[in-house]
Amino acid sequence: MPKITFIGAGSFVFTRNLVRDILSFPALSGSDICLMDIDGERLAYIKQAVDHIVSDGSYPARVTATQDRSQALEGADAVVCTILQGGVQVWRHDIEIPAKYGVDINVGDTRGPAGIFRALRTIPVMMEICWNIEELCPKAILLNYTNPMAMLCKAMQVASNVNVVGLCHSAQGTAEMLARWIDADLCNVSYLCAGINHQAWFVKFQAAGKDAYPRIRRAVERAEIYNEEPVRNEMFLHLDYYVTESSGHNSEYNPWFRKRSDLIDRYCLHGTGWNPGEHAFLIKDYLNREQSWRREIEEELAKPVVLERGREYAAGILNALFGDGESFHFNGNVLNRGCIDNLPDGSCVEVPVMATPSGLTPQTVGPLPAHLAALNALNATCDDLAVEGALEGDRRKIFHAAALDPLTAAVLSLEEIQTMVEEMFSANQDWLPRFRQP
Repeated sequence: MPKITFIGAGSFVFTRNLVRDILSFPALSGSDICLMDIDGERLAYIKQAVDHIVSDGSYPARVTATQDRSQALEGADAVVCTILQGGVQVWRHDIEIPAKYGVDINVGDTRGPAGIFRALRTIPVMMEICWNIEELCPKAILLNYTNPMAMLCKAMQVASNVNVVGLCHSAQGTAEMLARWIDADLCNVSYLCAGINHQAWFVKFQAAGKDAYPRIRRAVERAEIYNEEPVRNEMFLHLDYYVTESSGHNSEYNPWFRKRSDLIDRYCLHGTGWNPGEHAFLIKDYLNREQSWRREIEEELAKPVVLERGREYAAGILNALFGDGESFHFNGNVLNRGCIDNLPDGSCVEVPVMATPSGLTPQTVGPLPAHLAALNALNATCDDLAVEGALEGDRRKIFHAAALDPLTAAVLSLEEIQTMVEEMFSANQDWLPRFRQP
């Protein structure tokens, strides 16, 4: 049976659901599950939850928990990473400082100035994990769920020898949503989705073997459907292809929706997670959750155990690699080595991948429609610059990455962006020791 190690296992709901899915495959039901987190209290909670899954499922799995990363990685066959580097008191600056300059960020964990500085804090830790894997379990596959996905995966893929693939639920989640909108049986839906993480495109979307885009367009014309995802639906109506991830995320990744108050009022008051101008409220809410998370977890632990498999990719991949060998198709984040013709070579792209006992094989997609590739390429270039800056300790490349960000560039001048970036460096100085002072 494989040893499957979870780094950042204290991410309670994520780890619990992934373990549940993995053990639901008969060929993986006896896996050696190792839970690792630096927070002993959170680790104890997730150990309790996983023990409940094993007990209620009568699985022969072995479950251990440790705060020692080396112990957790020793001899692992697969590593699942769900870490968060720094709490709300650190990453609140990612939201609050850009807001002060007029860059209204909605989520801030993927790209733009907020995503860049989250990457700067997280890449050093991810590289340490990779170096541990190279030493302690060099043949292991690393399944990364941590954001910012594209930047972290690219850093690990170019600066280590670890077999890394990035996983997100936005492709399958969006497919389910679109199927619901057109009342299609998901079993009869097929699609080709490719681009970059959180901004991949359904180049093809079929239901019962027929192009479903005309049905989707009719559905989006209904107010109740349009208002579920106003940003993504507006993008679809004008760009002709549907994009992955939520309206909240996508409102940050382009210059069209968050640069003026009237546009924010029109497009960003529904379906984007929270209202503009309420960053202080959002931070306060997260600070309050620092006090309430124990109660929330204990409430979860008191609920009946759910053993039904979900739709996250990790379990299907691990079953193909180490279980019964049934091939598994998913959308994964890999280096662009001929996968998408008109995106930068070596950028991190999200494309269809096939998992078999022989390993992972990314699909060759060819070119994306030119207008979609143009938006992807700009964001991918920002990601690439940020990764280079992070690995080299080059502040100038970090500034250039922020300067090219579509939303930031739509709102601020170059001088304003540089001032903002320097303020963000100052706020993060304890977390970024390798960056030289200007």
